Amino acid sequence: MKKLFIIKTGKTFKNTLEENGDFEDWVIKRIDNENLEKKVIDIQAGHPLPNLEECAGVVLTGSHSMVTDEEPWSLKIEKWIPSLIENSIPLLGICYGHQLLAKSMQGFSTYHKKGMEIGTVNISLTKEAKDDELFKDLPESFKAHTIHSQTVEELPKDTIRLAFNTHDKNHGFRIGKNAWGVQFHPEYDKNIMKSYIKEVSKAKELPLEELLNNVEETKEANFVLKRFGEIVEKEVNND
Repeated sequence: MKKLFIIKTGKTFKNTLEENGDFEDWVIKRIDNENLEKKVIDIQAGHPLPNLEECAGVVLTGSHSMVTDEEPWSLKIEKWIPSLIENSIPLLGICYGHQLLAKSMQGFSTYHKKGMEIGTVNISLTKEAKDDELFKDLPESFKAHTIHSQTVEELPKDTIRLAFNTHDKNHGFRIGKNAWGVQFHPEYDKNIMKSYIKEVSKAKELPLEELLNNVEETKEANFVLKRFGEIVEKEVNND
């Protein structure tokens, strides 16, 4: 049976891990689909990427690395992504995965000119999102958790822009039939977001209390991962 592969592109902070688990745990929880067989590929630990014939769908997680550093494991994924798109294998890139998806298809990812975006923020959808399979049931505006210093500055050619906010013009997009990128974190809950704010504040001056007070649950953003799981399950059943 084909599997949903979660490509783990890094790991979270030690304190966050002890309290909340790691990237793959959050993704699996939010997909919330017992009908899908799931397998985690820890790419930084040297796990090989799966064969296309095995893939029901793919999630690329976030990472504390930077896409512009072009680490060998990252370049390996980057070269693999176009084959997923060519074969219409459902793909969801989150944060780092979102930026790597754009880069792999000749978009441009780099440091954001406005600096870091962190905390619970407003996300708005474009009119094109109303007809998009992943976003069509979401409200025009919703809350989502963010933590990123880099961004997709230029989308690849023939990309459908789906989400944005005042900080980032490209918070969500689709390439082809079913390859999506989201800059925000649909896998986070408020405890994870608060943990990230506290950890980042150790190295970077932040309006800590204001950010922590503004954190709230983001059920609409969380729904993105559940819907993605449903899309993958539909593809499996149609095979």
